[in-house]
Parts: sequence; structure tokens; C-alpha cells
Amino acid sequence: MGRKPTSSIDPTVVPAAINSNESQGAGGRARAELSFENQSLLGALFGQFDANLVQVENRLNVYIHARGDKVLIEGAEDAVARARETLTTMYDRLAQGQDLDAGAIESLIAMSNEPTLEGIISGEKEEPPIMIRTRRKTIVPRSATQITYMRSLSRDDIIFALGPAGTGKTYLAVAQAVSQLMTGSVQRLILSRPAVEAGEKLGFLPGDMKDKVDPYLRPLYDALYDCMPPEQVERRIESGEIEIAPIAFMRGRTLADAFVILDEAQNTTREQMKMFLTRFGQNSRMVICGDPKQVDIPGGDRMSGLADAVDKLENVEGFGTIRFSAADVVRHPIVGRIVEAYEGEA
Repeated sequence: MGRKPTSSIDPTVVPAAINSNESQGAGGRARAELSFENQSLLGALFGQFDANLVQVENRLNVYIHARGDKVLIEGAEDAVARARETLTTMYDRLAQGQDLDAGAIESLIAMSNEPTLEGIISGEKEEPPIMIRTRRKTIVPRSATQITYMRSLSRDDIIFALGPAGTGKTYLAVAQAVSQLMTGSVQRLILSRPAVEAGEKLGFLPGDMKDKVDPYLRPLYDALYDCMPPEQVERRIESGEIEIAPIAFMRGRTLADAFVILDEAQNTTREQMKMFLTRFGQNSRMVICGDPKQVDIPGGDRMSGLADAVDKLENVEGFGTIRFSAADVVRHPIVGRIVEAYEGEA
């Protein structure tokens, strides 16, 4: 929705550090007034040319007027409550030194529909905040399912993370692995995926074995570089602390004192999945990520080792299973709509 001229807005506000005051008018319309203490954060909170406020306005169909450190929100009662919650959480994240971009805002808007948004970010009163700390950033959950996933990553021995692209399955697993490697909880980080072409034949690839398999493993490198300085990634790869290899290289090994991640697991066969799972060693954690609806191996779903493993092991002690949906997509909002459109096909 377009922005209204400022002259039509009543500038009356309630002063407070992060204070809000709501009133309800006729026809279910409501208004909320917010005040923010740290004015140095307002530029990042509002965004360039108020882009962040416009994003919240358009998604929740409310009107937001900012003047100084005061913000007035008007619209339907439920939408105003969600907008107030979203803006307050955006401010809290900035105050904690966390990044705030369009994707993060979109996730906060989606999460504002959850009744426990405050608990999602800060944890219960007796618990520490839910977050993963790496050398380059501090990562907090962007959806309700990510909260369950992040808790599982710190608790369960083997985790199945299932769902569409863009839900953070692999990224959060890599972040947790990097965090544990930095703290010494594990000695090695092993990232793997099947070298399966997604619907096209690439033909002969030049170079040595690393050159041939690297294109398939690029998403894992991207997540690593986002969590660690590039020079540290390269140094740890050279020393063997970080290993990135196709699943075929796992046969015959025992992976002890390691955080092991298998990406694109829907493209493993049943034999490959059994082989991979039985590599599990002492003081290790294993995360198996995949989208059961994106199987690229011959035979399709019937031959996927991921679906077979989840069916056999989901209720076994020590295993955690997290299922993401299109509502958990934290990339551009249109990605979620694309996933919903395809999943809605008969």
C-alpha cells in the first residue's frame, strides 16, 4: 500500500524506551504507538527511504508513520499487533548487533503470527537465547520450525532435516558444525552430498578429482564461507579439519569426534544411506538434509534412501526428525510462493 502524507497523522505518542500504546476505533480499526530509546539505530530500523517500514506496511496491510523516534501504526487490530511485534523485534535485533535485511524482516513478519514470538528469540526465562555463534555472525531462528531444528542440532545424535529449498536446513547445520568446531566440541567437520546431476547431463568435467566434484559441493562451500573467514576455511581444509567430499568417499570409514552433514540426501540410494549412517562414531553428530519432493535419481521416490531411512528410524532413540514447509522459506518471499504453487499440484 502507498504511504500517506504525514500531515494527515496525529503525532500524539507515548514516550518510553520501547513503549507501545494501543487504541481501537470503530470497525475493528486499531492504532499502536511506539517509541525507541536508541536513536542511532533508527536509520537501520527504518531502512533507506523507509524501505523496511514499507515492507512491513505492504505485507501486513497497515499504515506506519515515523517521526523522530516515534512510530504510529494504524490498521486492522490483528495486523497492527503483528506490525508492532515485528518492529519491536527488529529493533531488539539491531540492539544486539545482529544484521537486519529484507529476508530477516520477511521472516519476522511471518513469525509475528506465532503466539510465542518473544520466546522464539529470547528463549524461556530459565533458558539461554536460541542462537548459534560463529566467527562471522550470530544466527537466530527465522521461523518457528527453525527453533525446533536449532534445539535438535544441539541435542540429538542424528537429525533428519526435511523440506524445500530456502528453509535453512543445510545453512543452520553448517553453522552449528562451525560453532562446535570453534569451541572444540568436535575435532572435524565433514560435509558430503551425492554427486547427482539435477535433471541434466554435464558430461566430462576437466581437472583432478577435487575439480570434478567441487561443482556439486558448492552450496556447502558457500555456507562455510558465510560462517568463517575464507582464509580459515582454506587452512582447515588443507589440515583436514574440514573435509568436503562426495558420499562415495565415506565407505569403509568410522567418523568419530566429527560433525557430519549429508546434503541433498534425497538423491542417495538405500544402500548409500545405510552405508553413510553406519559411519557414525563416538562423540559425533550427524545431520541428513534433503527435500523428499526433489529426487533426481533413477526410480524417483521409490529408490530414495532418505525416505526409506526416515521411515525406518524416525522413532528410534537418538534420532530427531524436523519437517519444514513452504511457510518456513526464509529466502525472498517469492520463493515460498513458488514452493507452495508446485506443492499444490495434483
